[in-house]
Amino acid sequence: MRFFVCALCLFGLIVPSFETKALTFEELPVKQASKQWEVQIGKAEAGNGMAKPEKGALHTYAVEIKNIGHDVASAEIFLYRDEPNSSTKFSLWNIPHENAVSLAKSLNHGSPVKHRNLLLAENATELEVDIIWTEKGSEGRPLKESFIFKGDES
Repeated sequence: MRFFVCALCLFGLIVPSFETKALTFEELPVKQASKQWEVQIGKAEAGNGMAKPEKGALHTYAVEIKNIGHDVASAEIFLYRDEPNSSTKFSLWNIPHENAVSLAKSLNHGSPVKHRNLLLAENATELEVDIIWTEKGSEGRPLKESFIFKGDES
């Protein structure tokens, strides 16, 4: 009888640690902002040629990034997701260095960067948006901000 009670208690301690966590959002849009940037995660657009969520595998979201601060000389944007049981982050999307100046001009004129249909693995528990930019007049000194969305753990 003691063995049965001990086994039951041990089972009760172990089972809760097996619960899974995934990056989901109860309500969209979700927004984070700093003095320079605003990043919003929203519902993905649907339509012909657009990716669709797959239950048990993929979520889809829209991402919008706005410059709400000073004018920038260059800007680069990187999106990453985490991988369970790993310190490595996987790149989802980026705007490379070659387009940094034209991206900055567009952001300075009030045009946000939009990704209308971003695929995100269901086993991801966070989405990281990294923005690297230079300010006008200080082009030799890159700045970086990270926005980490953890969603609602389920």
